[in-house]
Amino acid sequence: MIKVAVTGCAGNMGSKIVRTVQSQENMEVVMGIEIPNSPLAGNDLGEQIGLGTMGVNIIGSQDLKAELEKVQPDVLVDFTIASAAVETVKTCAECGVNVVVGTTGLTDEQLEVMHTAIKENNVKAVISPNMATGVNVFFEIVGQVAKILGHEYDVEIIEAHHHNKQDSPSGTAKRAAEIVAENLDLDLKETACYGREGMVGKRPKDEIGIHAVRGGDIVGDHTVMFAGDGERIEVIHRASTRQAFVNGVIRAINYQNDKQDKNIADMFDVLGL
Repeated sequence: MIKVAVTGCAGNMGSKIVRTVQSQENMEVVMGIEIPNSPLAGNDLGEQIGLGTMGVNIIGSQDLKAELEKVQPDVLVDFTIASAAVETVKTCAECGVNVVVGTTGLTDEQLEVMHTAIKENNVKAVISPNMATGVNVFFEIVGQVAKILGHEYDVEIIEAHHHNKQDSPSGTAKRAAEIVAENLDLDLKETACYGREGMVGKRPKDEIGIHAVRGGDIVGDHTVMFAGDGERIEVIHRASTRQAFVNGVIRAINYQNDKQDKNIADMFDVLGL
């Protein structure tokens, strides 16, 4: 039985992860973590999210290290915010606990801190800006189309999410832009254009436009447009529920338990892409 800890366990994403893990035959939730000094601390996690009594009490993250050492989960799943995720991963690594991280908005510096802690403590991690199986197939297709079309087509990336999303553009949009740049041998830092306003002039060759829309309860829409003379190709992924991401988390946990042979993997590794 794979023992799983979940951060943000009472939130929209965290509670879905808890429910789905509990429905698996080979894994169970043994820890639920919320914000430091959370008013939910001490409550039974199952009762809090409508699953019935689980016998797992919610803890505040200030007690994370002590609880990890006590409970010794096999893996911790983190879908929170970047600043919290970095500290959580460092603590998990120090305690010898593997991690699956779907948190977005991580800077290069934050990722480097996480990678260093993971490697120094020889734990395993699956880290991805989007855990959904379909999104990672979307990434693969985007890369192939960019390679085939080359530099003759203008690339624009449009993403849309709900009004509560904290980071912009989404991690998925940024990863799509990175994949396009990699396949066109471009430096994304030099070619990315994050939105446009005013008299911006003629579109530069090889510019990669990245645009964010926020509104309502949009779960996550991503479009990569390749616009040429007289035609355009659009590669689109739309998530209708967060369950798409949760299903990817389950695959990542199983991969980590059964097949992962390197410290840091991503969903391409999980899916064999």
